Amino acid sequence: MKIAVAGTGYVGLSVALLLSQHNEVHALDIVPEKVELLNNGKSPIVDSKITAFLDADRSGERPLDFQATLDPEQAYTGADYAVIATPTNYDAQKNYFDTSSVEAAIEAIRKYDQTAWIVIKSTIPVGYTQQIRERFHDDRILFSPEFLREGHALYDNLHPSRIVVGAPQDDAEAVQAAHTFVDLLAHGAAPEEKDRVNPDGSRGIPQLVVGTTEAEAIKLFANTYLALRVAYFNELDTYAESRGLNTHEIIKGVCMDPRIRDDYNNPSFGYGGYCLPKDTKQLLANYDKVPQNLIEAIVESNRTRKDFIAYEIEELVDRAKANGIAKPVVGVYRLTMKSGSDNFRQSAIQGVMKRIKSRGIEVVVYEPTLDAPDFFGSKVTHDLDSFKREADVIISNRWNDDLTDVAGKVYTRDLFRRD
Repeated sequence: MKIAVAGTGYVGLSVALLLSQHNEVHALDIVPEKVELLNNGKSPIVDSKITAFLDADRSGERPLDFQATLDPEQAYTGADYAVIATPTNYDAQKNYFDTSSVEAAIEAIRKYDQTAWIVIKSTIPVGYTQQIRERFHDDRILFSPEFLREGHALYDNLHPSRIVVGAPQDDAEAVQAAHTFVDLLAHGAAPEEKDRVNPDGSRGIPQLVVGTTEAEAIKLFANTYLALRVAYFNELDTYAESRGLNTHEIIKGVCMDPRIRDDYNNPSFGYGGYCLPKDTKQLLANYDKVPQNLIEAIVESNRTRKDFIAYEIEELVDRAKANGIAKPVVGVYRLTMKSGSDNFRQSAIQGVMKRIKSRGIEVVVYEPTLDAPDFFGSKVTHDLDSFKREADVIISNRWNDDLTDVAGKVYTRDLFRRD
């Protein structure tokens, strides 16, 4: 089959490479530098599995039928499926995802091809696919949520927890197209996934074809639950810190319960990244006129956590002043959300940084991937040694062994040394 993919971020590129193992794939982007990198076998994003796939394709070890392009006509004409994986940032003013990039992609696809099945993989509000099908008078639009981790997108596509595709259940042709797309994704998964044993005793990759609105809800509710986990253990940590208790021991004991387990239980400065902040806010917006308490509390808890972390850092600055340092400098070690990622967007440490800067505290940033002399008015350095010397207090959302020699002045809540 010929498959077009609009967008070469984490979602689009990982899906494109997965499908290009067995299909002709054209990945469309609007940034010439990204297209050039991809066509030279180089990844524009940080993901070790994506890099390995491109290296294997370049060497001939694992040939892929993949091409990046700037030309929508080349990408879309004659496509059987066109996957939309463009960014949909949350607009706080409108209380809604900005879906303009999705709509622009639909219009571009239909300019060159009237029959391709469009599969939206961008995160969208609940009910959006049905609305857009009606608005465009287009019955060939489906939705398929992604469940990927930053920095591990292709790995998670190769080893999917489940494959979900949404199609109107009263449209037999759309349901069949959804099942075909499920098969395409499953066929691209790692061979061992076909024989895996799931917790319920079933074998293979769990697959679900549901209504488009149910599929949208699955995505938002799944990510909001993950945010709830993060927020819960962060609030546990806030309590333990405030009462002088050992957070590590409490979490370890709590998570020995097999119903709770160890997932998403490592304290942090707050949840952040591409998905959780915007998805929780969008789900809350979808609750308009629907009774709820918990969803709003998850969003508010993340703000409260950043306030608490900022307060803790301010206390450390005050101690440094009491020890004779007239104007202590706080060093921010990395702006990225998590290890193995190049994503700054909505990272929790940025929220903390803004809070302490608003209190007049001087900040210096160590971020080797940021090619700029400053970040929101704070100096940026690529020199780790000078950063360590200049900073009187160093804050790090996730621990890195680069900080071992200055561990005494590092503030982190990373108790388990993992994301």
